[in-house]
Amino acid sequence: MMTDEYVHPDRKKMRIRPFKALRHFRNLVADKEDTAQVFYTIEALNGKSLLRGFENFASTEMGKMRIAERRILPPLLDDHAAISKLPAGTVGAAYLEFMQREGLSAAGLVAEFDRFTEGAEDSAVFDDVLQWYGHRLRDTHDLMHVLTGYGRDALGEVCVLAFSHGQAPGPGVIFVSYMGGREIKKIAPRGAPVMAAMREGKRNGKLAQRVILEDILDLLAEPLDAARERLGILPPTKYDEVHKIFRQAGQEPMEVLAAG
Repeated sequence: MMTDEYVHPDRKKMRIRPFKALRHFRNLVADKEDTAQVFYTIEALNGKSLLRGFENFASTEMGKMRIAERRILPPLLDDHAAISKLPAGTVGAAYLEFMQREGLSAAGLVAEFDRFTEGAEDSAVFDDVLQWYGHRLRDTHDLMHVLTGYGRDALGEVCVLAFSHGQAPGPGVIFVSYMGGREIKKIAPRGAPVMAAMREGKRNGKLAQRVILEDILDLLAEPLDAARERLGILPPTKYDEVHKIFRQAGQEPMEVLAAG
């Protein structure tokens, strides 16, 4: 197989465990700050999808370039001193503003993932290219928020996950997105197109160029509007419509839908 040189031979085949996924999703609903539950839920459902996504990635010229470079993204994304030198209006400037406003760091997401790994079904850590690819998917999550225009409220997270599924399909990711949308719909004003926003995110992700293939340092230096146009990332119209309906009902969506 093409992936033999990239995947450690001792890796176990991941099983699909729907009841485990449902249990962890319920844990997430009970404690929205417990990010590790997202990883548990996705792991329980993804099966071979990570491997299939990697094979697709590695079959492209840009994917081969990224594999040859094998850059570790968190130190680059957390180098705020370097990113702050980028001009206003760039992806990097918007990313830095987003991360500082939300009190986030790439290292923080890694720490949450490490906490998940300690209790995962297959807790073995393999220093292979498949692991690097999985980390690259994880490490570009907050950058996806910036590129797509989805906020860090609960609906924004649902839509970013749907967008990510459109880019790199995985049943675990879309399950969390869909179920999260259902939870939001319970508290949304009548007529708010919550599930339509989720579906729009999925569709937009599928239509856009895959962000994971990009040279992230070059992308950070690119003007945000130009990057969105080049990548074919469409505006989040349904997401914005949901927020508008919340405000018309006298509710501030970023407070009501706080993701924690």
